[in-house]
Amino acid sequence: MKTIALGRSDLHVTPICLGTMTFGEQVNETDAHQILTHALARGVNFLDTAEMYAVPPKAETFNATETIIGNYFAANQGARAQWVVATKVAGPSRGMPWIRGGSIDLSGADIIRACEGSLQRLQTDVIDLYQIHWPTRATPMFGGLYFQPQESTSEVTDKIHEQLVALGQLVQAGKIRAVGLSNETPFGVHEFVRLSEQHNLPRVATVQNAYSLLNRSDENGLDEMMHMLDVSLLAYSPLAFGLLTGKYDADGLMGASAPDEARLKKFASMRKQRWGRAEALETAKRYNQLARAHGLSPTQLALAFCYQKWQVASTIIGVTSIAQLDECVDAYEVTLSDEILKAIDAIRWQYRDPAQ
Repeated sequence: MKTIALGRSDLHVTPICLGTMTFGEQVNETDAHQILTHALARGVNFLDTAEMYAVPPKAETFNATETIIGNYFAANQGARAQWVVATKVAGPSRGMPWIRGGSIDLSGADIIRACEGSLQRLQTDVIDLYQIHWPTRATPMFGGLYFQPQESTSEVTDKIHEQLVALGQLVQAGKIRAVGLSNETPFGVHEFVRLSEQHNLPRVATVQNAYSLLNRSDENGLDEMMHMLDVSLLAYSPLAFGLLTGKYDADGLMGASAPDEARLKKFASMRKQRWGRAEALETAKRYNQLARAHGLSPTQLALAFCYQKWQVASTIIGVTSIAQLDECVDAYEVTLSDEILKAIDAIRWQYRDPAQ
């Protein structure tokens, strides 16, 4: 599989990234290690995790995913060198008191402490890509639609600068190689890049945002910003938490036809998020029907769409089995015709981005 440079960094990754948020919740440690080994055998060299994982987040599984990955590296000599490893420092706690005692801040000191913890759990000397999981400032994210000026503060630029200084210290110490953002907006990307260039601090290489057939909101300005600033998009949730696999088409999120282990069926908290909206499921059915009409599986259509979009550098796939991993990697060989792409745009024109 070819590799792609991330932003202006020296990181070169495969266009498929193994997401690991299921490790420690839906996937036990033994199975997780087998998935990691198989992903390497399929040519994938890029994995993404976070201090917050597993998902759905809870105190009992906080840090579990990084620990599982670290144990894999320790048990498999030479494995760490084969992977480009990305992880994330959690932003303000957002109702999760186990994250820095429920702090509403993410200071420079917090970033350094969090990175030290991730290095220990991952049992590595360096993190290749270290990302801020979500902004400190008030932004519409995780299903929010509107920016609220009254919730903004005048210290936004100072906070971004403080965070960049901390990330710069970690780069200088050789503990991280490149930096990235997640769940970001055009303003945030621009400010991080502007301040890094102004103060000779690490330049953002990537933004990891939700992107799928059900959420193409990044095409409404963020893609132009990232293209002009040479920042790479890492697309997460390309299958929209399973809505774009067709597993919920027959009788909904809680129906008998959906597997008991399906994420939206198993976890009530997930159904309260953007993926659980009735309009998201109804729109997914339209895309899934389109796939079948052209001899494709819904998964093939959804992933091939992300794989061949110019906006996307690497697509993050989350799996719970080797069979799912193979299905996702095999979809890389699918090319969508102009006819299908036009049909996709027609559906979006009618239904827009229901899982934004």
